[in-house]
Amino acid sequence: MRMNKIFIAGHRGMVGSSINRILSTEPNNTILTASREELDLTNQTQVFEFIGDHDIDQIYLAAAKVGGIHANNTYPADFIYNNLMIEANVIHASYLNKVKKLLFLGSSCIYPKFANQPIQESALLSGYLESTNEPYAIAKIAGIKLCESYNRQYGQQYGIDYRSIMPTNLYGPGDNYHPDNSHVVPALIRRFHEAKTKNLDEVIVWGSGKPRREFLHVDDMARASIFLNNIERKELDVLTSSMCSHVNAGFGSDVTIKELSELIKDIVDFKGKIIFDSSKPDGPPKKLVDSKILNKLGWEAQISLKEGISESYNDFLENYG
Repeated sequence: MRMNKIFIAGHRGMVGSSINRILSTEPNNTILTASREELDLTNQTQVFEFIGDHDIDQIYLAAAKVGGIHANNTYPADFIYNNLMIEANVIHASYLNKVKKLLFLGSSCIYPKFANQPIQESALLSGYLESTNEPYAIAKIAGIKLCESYNRQYGQQYGIDYRSIMPTNLYGPGDNYHPDNSHVVPALIRRFHEAKTKNLDEVIVWGSGKPRREFLHVDDMARASIFLNNIERKELDVLTSSMCSHVNAGFGSDVTIKELSELIKDIVDFKGKIIFDSSKPDGPPKKLVDSKILNKLGWEAQISLKEGISESYNDFLENYG
């Protein structure tokens, strides 16, 4: 039986490393990876030569420059430039080197700030984006449209099949726990842990605690990515269209930031109080993606928020605690 050679771009990132772990358990898969030192994905020549030198069957494009609100506000040029270059180089080099299957990993920030909830794939380009991460979102939208455009122009002639998956808020092992540049789950894990170790009486959480957010464990996201990349094209075509081909991946329900904070407080075993600073911005009141397409195809999330955050805290203790 022929081995399935798979290149995971961004294999050291949270999602890429999870995809790598799962795919590596399959005996017929040969996994190809490259560190940043070995391959600069923003360099067109390097990317073309790397992909051209290997007989690749599938690519998971999980590489990206990512960060929280603070990082997006501070480095907007870096976020749009690096992400545009990475996806353009990898997708174009894949086409030139006859790679038939590619999955592009995006983000739910592609949707308008005031999109109807739960957010359906059709909401794309229907309104204004959240200003704090607009450059990153624009780059991710471009990645979706790159995949669609190459499919439309070259799909039938060359048999290429490039797909896109849009996850909700992700968390889990390998997350970024930086005090300034992390997302809400790792940021709160670090904050509660440090408060516990310093015997503080309280933890301050930005905002009112009322906004609702959806969270998906990274291993569920990895399994969703592998599932979507390998589902039969004819099954996917029934539920998508050539110019709205991306698919959402979410947990299916949301929690308030207050509920999330209380859950993390209990898991970390912090005994003090939670103070919500209502002078800080809340962001959109609700953000929940509609995952019906992926559910109809046969995928559902498996890891509960409590189970997932417990695992995340153990990961934090092992690597940062």
